[in-house]
Amino acid sequence: MAPLPEIAGTKVVLRPFEAKDITETYLGWLRDPEVTRFSNQRFREHTLQTCRDYFASFADSPNRFVSIRDKATGDAIGTMTAYANPHHNTCDVGIMIGNRDYWSGGYGQEAWNLLLDWLLAPTGGGIRKVTAGTLACNRGMVKLMERSGMTREGVRVAQEIVEGEPQDIVLYGRFA
Repeated sequence: MAPLPEIAGTKVVLRPFEAKDITETYLGWLRDPEVTRFSNQRFREHTLQTCRDYFASFADSPNRFVSIRDKATGDAIGTMTAYANPHHNTCDVGIMIGNRDYWSGGYGQEAWNLLLDWLLAPTGGGIRKVTAGTLACNRGMVKLMERSGMTREGVRVAQEIVEGEPQDIVLYGRFA
């Protein structure tokens, strides 16, 4: 997969996540139970060192770690990941809008659409298929995937527990 260029939309700018993006603010997102409510990140202890180690795991790999920035201010508002499988020319994508001030404002949707469009473009990532999954109870994420043109491909019934209740994982995909 090609290196990720800076990609600008009307609300956000996507760029590669850098070591300097590992800040107390970023760490705060990972420690915020509301931000990680539907993520397995809620089970991990996050420190500056664990964040540095995670960032380092992307070096010399086909995967991409993306910083989502507010286009107007340049402030970091979230991150995305793109885990590529070069053997199958597929990529599994995830998103976290860590700054809750940006929830429900279309920032996550625009970031998602920008990255998927780049990944699936022959002149961009050149990926043949993008996949993603979420808990069925994460209605915002389900809507985000559906609005981006992804199709529901499967369900892992009662796969995870959230707040004491079994929850399905729903799986989505989109072809180039």
